[in-house]
Amino acid sequence: MTQPFELPHFYLPHPARLNPHVDEARAHSTAWAREMGMLEGSGVWDRADLDAHDYGLLCAYTHPDCDGPALSLITDWYVWVFFFDDHFLERYKRSQDRAAGKAHLDRLPLFMPTDLATPVPEPRNPVEAGLADLWARTVPAMSEDWRRRFAVATEHLLNESMWELSNINEGRIANPVEYIEMRRKVGGAPWSAGLVEYATAEVPARIAGSRPLRVLMETFSDAVHLRNDLFSYQREVEEEGENSNGVLVLETFFGCSTQEAADTVNDVLTSRLHQFEHTAFTEVPALALEKGLRPDEVAAVAAYTKGLQDWQSGGHEWHLRSSRYMNENAARGGAPWPGCAGLGTSAADVRALLATAGAERMRSYTHVPYRKVGPARIPDIRMPFPLRLSPHLDHSRRTLTDWVARMGILAEGVWDADKLRAYDLPLCAAGLDPDATAEALDLSSQWLAWGTYGDDYYPLVYGHRRDLAAARLTTARLSDCMPVDATEPPVPLNAMERGLTDLWARTTADMTPEARRSLKAAVDAMTESWLWELSNQLQNRVPDPVDYLEMRRATFGSDLTLSLCRLGHGPGIPPEVYASGPVRSLENAAMDFACLLNDVFSYQKEIEFEGEIHNAILVVQNFFGCDYPTGLGIVHDLMSRRMRQFEHVVAHELPLLCDDFQLSKEARAAMGTYVADLRNWMSGILNWHRQVDRYKEAWLSRRAHGFLPDRPPAVPVPALG
Repeated sequence: MTQPFELPHFYLPHPARLNPHVDEARAHSTAWAREMGMLEGSGVWDRADLDAHDYGLLCAYTHPDCDGPALSLITDWYVWVFFFDDHFLERYKRSQDRAAGKAHLDRLPLFMPTDLATPVPEPRNPVEAGLADLWARTVPAMSEDWRRRFAVATEHLLNESMWELSNINEGRIANPVEYIEMRRKVGGAPWSAGLVEYATAEVPARIAGSRPLRVLMETFSDAVHLRNDLFSYQREVEEEGENSNGVLVLETFFGCSTQEAADTVNDVLTSRLHQFEHTAFTEVPALALEKGLRPDEVAAVAAYTKGLQDWQSGGHEWHLRSSRYMNENAARGGAPWPGCAGLGTSAADVRALLATAGAERMRSYTHVPYRKVGPARIPDIRMPFPLRLSPHLDHSRRTLTDWVARMGILAEGVWDADKLRAYDLPLCAAGLDPDATAEALDLSSQWLAWGTYGDDYYPLVYGHRRDLAAARLTTARLSDCMPVDATEPPVPLNAMERGLTDLWARTTADMTPEARRSLKAAVDAMTESWLWELSNQLQNRVPDPVDYLEMRRATFGSDLTLSLCRLGHGPGIPPEVYASGPVRSLENAAMDFACLLNDVFSYQKEIEFEGEIHNAILVVQNFFGCDYPTGLGIVHDLMSRRMRQFEHVVAHELPLLCDDFQLSKEARAAMGTYVADLRNWMSGILNWHRQVDRYKEAWLSRRAHGFLPDRPPAVPVPALG
């Protein structure tokens, strides 16, 4: 069969290596699968199926350095997860039996207790038997923190089967952002990263949830999945009619040829690997210094990072050798490095690597700031939800003026009364929550003012002074201003601390500790994301597109505003519903619409007047090498697709979610109110951008250039011990 496209030249600088214990793993996994009941008589596999899959070879390539017993155990895990997938297909997807499928999934976490002394149920099928056996053999060697994280990753992998079951007959092709997010969960690479820890070294618990470690895992996941999409396009799309493939997603989104889509997928794949390396070489060492990691902990993170790289190279080699995939002419592109030949060197094409990777990487650092880009172009933005404004708007405008003056926000040289008027943040709050009381609207307006002030302050003060250390200290102190318990906050030293201390005390007075922790995490996510922006600013580095879109939610303060939105619904909606895939998909779609909307309106302000690099249009221009109108068109299209994604989730996924969780009439009503709040959130933000002077050229040309604070930031100086 003719290939639908020529496979691109892959960026993969680490040659694959084969674990010498491959035959031992093959033999062990076959015997184990039979013992668990996965072969003859299972109705899913027989011996010939397992031999053809050859998971021993896959694991030997992806875990080249572990010993024989560890490789056998890891191979058993892969046998189990692929059997689970095929078993779920045969038992529940083909029959579309959602109730039985959910009941099956609900039992599986019972076989993964954090404490091994906890009894587990008697297994009813090979999937449960395999999971019980693997868990008992694996977790004694790992910490309680790893057990929790790996159990969560396993549950996510399993539960996304319900998402696939819900959408199996829709024939709907995802938008690019949605696809990347869902592919991570359905594809299972985060789960694979947990097994990399088992094979190499466990990540220290105190940094496992940090941004650098999260980005290592996510870039690893994206690269693994996008590579698989390129190799499996012919089988999945042309032969099986599958619609969950990155090449098809971009082919549909851009309306381009299959070859162009494949080349773009490879560009995204390369960008994700560059992001992996950037994180490993810059953010991880900085994190180690910040957290004071011990030498053995630093070595553990390095071993884990190398393990993820080995998985990339080994997975690529597996795709080249498997009859399951389209791999004709995959290893072309020039002679390998002198002396490198034979098994495992197909990816070591150094000449092609140096010819392309350096130029692509360098492009991210060559942006020239303060370029003339105006006048701004604002496209027709579809808003299907009506605007409603609070009747207390004028009252909140007066109250906010008094509050910012009391907090000292107008006395630090960053904002003045003219800026406060031009930003008109109560107008935004009045659209976000049109039914708020006067007091609630005042509080919301003040939160928006505080967050916007901080977002302006960091690049203007710390960016121009190139003082990342002071910014980190400020961020740490802001976190201390939000005590969850009865601890007294520090004495405020500046307007940001004074404002946050005041807002925190008034907002959390009647909150439970759990609600306080959730709100604190949302504020911390926003302030820490400003450090990410500042670091890129100091390097003059235009971000990777996927990293930008995901961090943009935090820099925009989306989690903060949504956390405040959730507070009004009390306990009516269970926490597990908020944590579910459909609700997160709903929220992320709304967040992305608002963030991209902001980037459209603020492009001239940020690029021409402020010398910024954090704007989706610029990120797209840099990635595709295109001009402003083309970049704007791509961003506008993506923004529109995210709005349609929001509508799709409300119409199709939320009703199924309510049924799956058997929500009460009251909880369903609360969920409906939450959806209405998100609609108000999006329509209110669009109205605010259209009305205020903050993004208009006439005001910007008068105020933006040369406006720097005339005093250093008020931050404490650490004492020398």
